[in-house]
Amino acid sequence: MVQAWYMDKSADDPRRPHRGEPARPVDLEQLRGLGVLYWKLDADKYENDPELEKIRKERNYSWMDIITICKDKLPNYEEKIKTFYEEHLHLDDEIRYILDGSGYFDVRDKEDRWIRIFMEKGDMITLPAGIYHRFTLDEKNYVKAMRLFVGDPVWTAYNRPADHFEARGQYLEFLAQTA
Repeated sequence: MVQAWYMDKSADDPRRPHRGEPARPVDLEQLRGLGVLYWKLDADKYENDPELEKIRKERNYSWMDIITICKDKLPNYEEKIKTFYEEHLHLDDEIRYILDGSGYFDVRDKEDRWIRIFMEKGDMITLPAGIYHRFTLDEKNYVKAMRLFVGDPVWTAYNRPADHFEARGQYLEFLAQTA
């Protein structure tokens, strides 16, 4: 099951868990209220997984590739890690399925506080278009993930502030309806 919690305000190494004190866990229902979707799948059979195929078909995730994020595999590793950790949004959903390793997605709640979502092998997540978020590896410094898209991939990240985009406005409307 997914592990998520409110973060502390420490500026220490972002690869550390940063659990707030006292602990404030976040459950799937709270994440769904932010538009974040989560599945637990069997990553060992991702190539022939009927459950993954069903999700892809239902949600029109037609394009996919696999990225390995570690010093040995990702060109410009240090620069990319810094870029992934900059607070940003996308104009399309961000869909990631962890095939091996682990890391953290941080998302903003309705009051603009950080929630950290621990992602490990078998976890699949969809972050809605317009949500401010960031990603970092954990202290193991390795993750292999499937990236999925509806249609052709769009890699553009818009660093905060990016409130002028229609996707952000639509996301804020969604939040207002779930309040």
